[in-house]
Amino acid sequence: MGVSRTQKFEKIFAKLTSSKQINEAVLFIENTSGDLSFNMGYSGKNIDSPLLMASITKLFTTTCILILLEQGKLSLDEKITRYFDNSVLSGLHVYGGKEYTFELTISDLLFQISGLPDVYEEGKNSLKNRAIKEDLYLTFDELMAEVKKLKPHFAPRTGQRAYYADINFDLLGEVIEKASNLRLSEAYRQYIFEPLELKNTYLPESENDYIPNIYYKNKAIHRPKLVLSSRASGGCITTASELMIFIKAFFTGRLFNKVIFQKLSTYHKLQVTMGPIYYGGGYMQIPLNGLATLFMGKGELIGHSGSTGSFAFYYPLKDLFLVGDVNQMANAALPIRLAMRLAMSVN
Repeated sequence: MGVSRTQKFEKIFAKLTSSKQINEAVLFIENTSGDLSFNMGYSGKNIDSPLLMASITKLFTTTCILILLEQGKLSLDEKITRYFDNSVLSGLHVYGGKEYTFELTISDLLFQISGLPDVYEEGKNSLKNRAIKEDLYLTFDELMAEVKKLKPHFAPRTGQRAYYADINFDLLGEVIEKASNLRLSEAYRQYIFEPLELKNTYLPESENDYIPNIYYKNKAIHRPKLVLSSRASGGCITTASELMIFIKAFFTGRLFNKVIFQKLSTYHKLQVTMGPIYYGGGYMQIPLNGLATLFMGKGELIGHSGSTGSFAFYYPLKDLFLVGDVNQMANAALPIRLAMRLAMSVN
């Protein structure tokens, strides 16, 4: 008898957790029906331990946008000027001497094709570099001011390019609040947490809310202010078991009309630093048949990872949902590589 799927998963997880980069981790894998279910934890973590979603939060933001679209409260092609004062937007996207800010649409933000720069990763004074040294809180207006200091990468909708930037989703968070007349935490609750009966998933609203530590290399750091600043682009807390419920609902049409969702499957390659990742309408796509896998994989992973090591992906070819967290801020590629390895092990 050959090696079973679960034995392969165990081996991959054991290899991962033997790495000096990993201080704690959790992995949860299921198929749609749940008759295949596998989970493992490391260093005291299990599928009910709180984890920082980081950029997987973008899937919640995408969900709200799609629900509001279905309710007729917004349209993907409308300009974002409908939701912001000109003074807030002015100077945000100036490229080649021309201002493109007032041409930006909701779709440009959702598909990461606005060309806007990313204050989290870019520049010597990037948010990430600052956050490693100290906890810091930035309001939406302060984030916008930081973006305006950096240069955009291209005019919106140029060629087949996408550029991953948190500000695209920070802007969408503001759009959700204005279109729904709800605070973002309330929109998430009404549109996602309550319908799916998620009891341990939340958007923290103060430092009194529990916010897990993040590891940077071997040091555990507490960054509640940074998490509170991240809101629609990366501020939610969940558990692996609830993340599994959500990712299944997201990709099986439990939360919004599947027809609407199909409009999101146009993918553009992200910047080189994002490796083999493409971006669709609010989620990542990782082809498994490219150079990154030496052309040995099949199909694709769709979902999202977070810069602190969290991940939630669906592998449609084998009907597998992969969620978890490796909690390591120093290497954003770790969760991507893990998900790819797991998917390829069942080919």
